[in-house]
Amino acid sequence: MSVVKTIRLRVAAGAAKPGPAIGQALGPLGVNMAEFCKQFNERTTDMYEKETPVGVSLTAMADRSFSFVVRSPPTTHLIKLAAGIQKGPTSPNPDRPVGFITPEMVYEIAKVKQKDDMRWHLPLEGIARSVIGTAKSMGVQVREAQEDDK
Repeated sequence: MSVVKTIRLRVAAGAAKPGPAIGQALGPLGVNMAEFCKQFNERTTDMYEKETPVGVSLTAMADRSFSFVVRSPPTTHLIKLAAGIQKGPTSPNPDRPVGFITPEMVYEIAKVKQKDDMRWHLPLEGIARSVIGTAKSMGVQVREAQEDDK
């Protein structure tokens, strides 16, 4: 079995459907879209909440078989969930952040990201710094939880 090509996709966990988005990527490789969607949905249903976007690295073989690896959700998605925002600002301003996350949330996001195949060897502190950088670029500020003053 020789490898034809390896592609990367972003698909909603537990909700993959054979349609244009997946079809344009898998069709030219000769991969059975329905079979991929079935296997992907079975594997991701227990991993993540339904409709959570996850990365997929799919390797297509010459005999039309395939294998795939499911990666963690994008850092931006995890930050938006933690901050409770729908989308980031069109032009981030450090003086007026759109949301806040705590260092504990950054640590939890970093632990999720560390489970990826390509990040297992990286120190958690380095991944956490990357998460903080992504949050800053999204207009989300990292700060300690503060109690509301009455």
